[in-house]
Amino acid sequence: MQVATPRFRFEWNLNTVVVLIGFAGGLVAWGYTLSELQTGRKNNEQKIERLDTRLATVETTIRQIDNHELRIANVEKQITDSAAAMREVNSTLNGLAADMKVTKEILMRIEQAATGRRPP
Repeated sequence: MQVATPRFRFEWNLNTVVVLIGFAGGLVAWGYTLSELQTGRKNNEQKIERLDTRLATVETTIRQIDNHELRIANVEKQITDSAAAMREVNSTLNGLAADMKVTKEILMRIEQAATGRRPP
């Protein structure tokens, strides 16, 4: 028994049309997705550049603040040292004032003894 070979027929049936439309739609969607991906990457590159410049600016500002903090710490140390020195000068002057009183009294006694007067 011999079976006849089917002849080739070129037909546009519903299944072929749906598959071709699906394939074309897939290509369009893939192109759109690729375009969106490239656009997003460009936007992200721009945002990263902006963040880099902002970070550089912030780092510069932080260095300036650190420098100011160091200067302020030095000035505060100088102020405390100056206050201690002023206290020492004050105590020395108080001691000198007491010495001057004693010297004045001694000189008055010597003068009174030389002139023969009695102290008041």
